[in-house]
Amino acid sequence: MTRSYFIILALLLLLFGAVLYLSKTMTPQRDAPQNVEQSRAAPEGASGLRVVKEVRAKHMMVAAANVHASNAGLSILKAGGNAVDAAIAVQLVLNVVEPQSSGIGGGAFLLFYDALSQKLESYDGRETAPQLVDEKLFLKEDGRKLSFGDAVRSGRSIGVPGVVAMLEAVHKRHGKLEWAALFQPAIKLASEGFKVSRRLSSMLTAKGQDFFNPLGQALFFNPDGSAFAEGQLLKNPALAASFKLIAREGASGFYKGQLAEDIVAAAKAAPNVPSKLSLQDFAEYKAKMRAPVCGLYLKHKVCGMGLPSSGGMTSLMILKLIEPKDLGTGATPAALHLIAEAEKLAYADRGRYMADPDFVSAPMGLLSEAYITERRRLISSDSAIKQAEPGTPPGQQRGALGRDGTVEIGGTSHISIIDGFGNALSLTSSIEGAFGSGQLVGGFLLNNQLTDFSFAPTDETGAVIANRVAPSKRPRSSMAPTIVFGPEGKVRLVLGSPGGSRIIGYVVKSLIAHLNWGMGPQEAVSLFNFGSRNGPFELERHEGAEKIATALQAFGQSPRLSVMTSGVQMIVSGADGLRGGADPRREGVVVGE
Repeated sequence: MTRSYFIILALLLLLFGAVLYLSKTMTPQRDAPQNVEQSRAAPEGASGLRVVKEVRAKHMMVAAANVHASNAGLSILKAGGNAVDAAIAVQLVLNVVEPQSSGIGGGAFLLFYDALSQKLESYDGRETAPQLVDEKLFLKEDGRKLSFGDAVRSGRSIGVPGVVAMLEAVHKRHGKLEWAALFQPAIKLASEGFKVSRRLSSMLTAKGQDFFNPLGQALFFNPDGSAFAEGQLLKNPALAASFKLIAREGASGFYKGQLAEDIVAAAKAAPNVPSKLSLQDFAEYKAKMRAPVCGLYLKHKVCGMGLPSSGGMTSLMILKLIEPKDLGTGATPAALHLIAEAEKLAYADRGRYMADPDFVSAPMGLLSEAYITERRRLISSDSAIKQAEPGTPPGQQRGALGRDGTVEIGGTSHISIIDGFGNALSLTSSIEGAFGSGQLVGGFLLNNQLTDFSFAPTDETGAVIANRVAPSKRPRSSMAPTIVFGPEGKVRLVLGSPGGSRIIGYVVKSLIAHLNWGMGPQEAVSLFNFGSRNGPFELERHEGAEKIATALQAFGQSPRLSVMTSGVQMIVSGADGLRGGADPRREGVVVGE
């Protein structure tokens, strides 16, 4: 062989290597996990896209995750109830027909605008850790962290549920109809049964019988071990009995007595590691009223939930960071790039500073004009931040808190309501992962919300993590129930979404789509999902996604095509009445009159 032959062969090998390298770097990533949280982003997977049309109404509207729930809420409004009454009925029915996402075994956050007093209130029904835990709740004896799967399906993941206490608290202040009457639609449905939806059936099949305790297996699976099929009648007499008890005795029927004893016993009997829940934890649980977090965006007052939910503060940070930027008239790659850069900065600060304000000082300096202006300077219109570092907002000491180690998933549901009295309500509720901890008690599933804490109490430098475990502490959440007021002070938007740590991005996308790009509610929620949680640019798989991903690379983004199963429920109020949109990625329905 001649020398020229070897030279040609070497050149061909170099050319082949270059082509291979470019193909890897220029092709959008598909679900390549960047970290643990990224890989667990969509515990409630896709169940197919539906064609959903915008709904219009004159006086009242309910948008919820299932037709049975939406209809129950509307029936309450038509009977003279208000948004609070309707929300209670909707939440209880969701517990029956959408058990994978929310229920009385979990927690919730709620915003309520009282049209008569013109006041906005927010309610914290987040779960609490047992009083007997310490910061090593999810650590083994050798100091290593429990695997995430073992932690979820264990007694250690179960927090004291807050939904019932929160619903009772807001009803006592604002409800119009009798408490017991609001339970009747759910009791009837649980007793007589409902036809299992395609989504519930597919999720049960994916989760598998072994995830559930024996009571859960008996409720959701056939004797041969197969999950209930679409259209199969599912009755839940145990849940009907629990509802009857709470309807009769109020929240005390849940937090004291036999039902509380059964929950504590089930948590202690859960596999892997036992719970430290006690009856005292239940007896002392309190839902809390919190100050809503509000700020101006494009002359609109955007209001969300305060800590321990990071949803309101992080959403506002993103909006304030991009407010002066030119986002054009639609979801162009240039606009998507700017939004993602703002999200990276906000998520970086969220991870470092946001936690239960009863344990960690609330970092209100994050929303100060000076700090927002300082952080905004880091956003470039033509290059991307690979991973943003947290800043040092006013009132915070650099290095005092450690790098976040939280893994957050989300089996969650959202309810948006505007009633005939002009009241507005936005409620996001959750049992954390799909089907929570898998432990069924009294016909409802118990949450695994304590896995929303950082498993490690300190980072690699030894600095304490804000969202570490502590007795009676509430884990940080991303739930973002939102109410927006127009420049004239009237309710303009009511929205929210499930989706774990992606909730914030889903809500921000919907807000920008309407306020910046002029989209109607259905068009806004149906728009493809996108964003960054301070990692890669996540882009929902859809027609045209490859082209957008390629364009984003020119801005320095590292796009990853992904399944992004939001569940936004959005109502727009205007001079022409009410307009509603339900996310086509789930089975939500908007109804009104």
